[in-house]
Amino acid sequence: MKYIATIVLAVFFIMPVSSQEDRPKLVVGIVVDQMRYDYLTRFYSKYGDGGFKRMMREGFNCKNNHFNYVPTYTGPGHASIFTGTTPKYHGVIGNHWYDKEAKGMVYCAGDNTVLPIGTNSDMERMSPHRMQTTTFADENRLFTQMRGKSIGISIKDRGAVLPAGHSANAAYWFRGKDEGNFVSSSYYFKQFPKWVDDFNASKIAQSYLKEWHTLYDISTYVESGPDSNEFEGGFNGKETATFPYNLKKLAKKNEGFDILKATPFGNSIVADFAIKAIQAEALGKDDITDVLTVSFSSTDYVGHNFGVNSKEIEDTYIRLDKDLERFFKVLDGEVGKGEYTVFLTADHGAIDVPAYLQSNKIPAGYLDNNARKALFQKFLIDTYGTADIVENISNNQIFLNRDMIKALDLDLEDIQDAIVNEQIRYPHITKAYTATTMGTVNFTDGIEALLQKGYHQKRSGDVILVNDPAYINYSKTGSTHGSGLNYDTHVPLLFFGKGIKKGQTYKKTEITDIAPTISALLGISFPNFAIGQPLEFVLENE
Repeated sequence: MKYIATIVLAVFFIMPVSSQEDRPKLVVGIVVDQMRYDYLTRFYSKYGDGGFKRMMREGFNCKNNHFNYVPTYTGPGHASIFTGTTPKYHGVIGNHWYDKEAKGMVYCAGDNTVLPIGTNSDMERMSPHRMQTTTFADENRLFTQMRGKSIGISIKDRGAVLPAGHSANAAYWFRGKDEGNFVSSSYYFKQFPKWVDDFNASKIAQSYLKEWHTLYDISTYVESGPDSNEFEGGFNGKETATFPYNLKKLAKKNEGFDILKATPFGNSIVADFAIKAIQAEALGKDDITDVLTVSFSSTDYVGHNFGVNSKEIEDTYIRLDKDLERFFKVLDGEVGKGEYTVFLTADHGAIDVPAYLQSNKIPAGYLDNNARKALFQKFLIDTYGTADIVENISNNQIFLNRDMIKALDLDLEDIQDAIVNEQIRYPHITKAYTATTMGTVNFTDGIEALLQKGYHQKRSGDVILVNDPAYINYSKTGSTHGSGLNYDTHVPLLFFGKGIKKGQTYKKTEITDIAPTISALLGISFPNFAIGQPLEFVLENE
């Protein structure tokens, strides 16, 4: 017994303890919207030494990092990164989803109980109330008795609101249209801090309505396809999706300041605002850890518009690298080298434009949802006498009208099974599963396990559909995302700064590992439904 006690005592004393001095003064969580992992390697030669390369050189590069659920959308992605869990538990099952109780679509950050701040538009009534679990920023607030600050910043509201957490001091996002300002909601405060009013009054957004040309000679952009091709969308008012773009001239036909969202300058103004927040809020200026979340969303808008293989996406990442470099220099000066910790990842990847893949003989294509809908309605009427037993079809899920099923004295599980057997016959549906299957079978690998981690029993549908690889419901120009395939799940994961080792790994890591890793670094409680594990090989004091 004495021998065992000695061992226990020895283990206790050699275990690292996260002290005040060990913790970074500031944690910065960076999300690059729609960033595929191969953007790190494909554009590597074009990056400078102070942005992405600095993170890889001075920090730790997890090269085989994946999302571990479906669907791979922006709202679920941001929620999962910062909560350490998946839609199955945090409840953000899409950007929008069908609410079975309200009988209508809801938005992941929408909240009609709050008021917009900084704008008169009712479109900006946002809060994190639909996210059901805590983030590591929430846990840091609780750990520090609410003295550690938590602020979220993005072009997109959901990219600011969800990462910052429920107890955040503030979340700010960009309203375009005819305003060009950062806005927020009364969930956080009744009026802006003076520095936010001053930033908006500076009219910095106007300065970015300028000509967008490639940063370097376009002939050197050999990592992307031809500038003129048939796979890109472009802007209203310009016949071709080719450089240069006169943004000031095009703004009127493209929702005013909204045009900035689909250019590299949307990222630049986010970096400007984040730098101002660090300075004005004195983030990282004392020994109580603060959290800043920054989501660069313009990469997503550019990808949707121009596609994965465009020169526009290449130039956007080259310019983002420059913005990261100046952002890190401010952190060095304001917080101090070695006093802050940064991680960088993405909320999802993206598919190459299927039309482009087809042109290179790679299996891909577009879904004919109208034809699919007609087949399905005929089946419902022929089988049940009505199509109204289906209440909604969205996000590759079918929601049944349970009241009608009960009134018709039908069996819910029988209908689910019949729909699966019907849908699997349709072109380009590769798999279909019932809610009963998702709730009763424990899948451990494959697409089934990803679907299950994305399935929320109360919020998700009665039948889940999976399309063929590289088949999408989208325009024939530009890229999109949402699947469980590698082009959507494989995203960067870089750590650097205080408490982080230098190194790299091809060991598989998952997006839900990030929040537990940061929590372990800070010595705080994990988010309350985190399922990920700390990446011990990343931390200096593992």
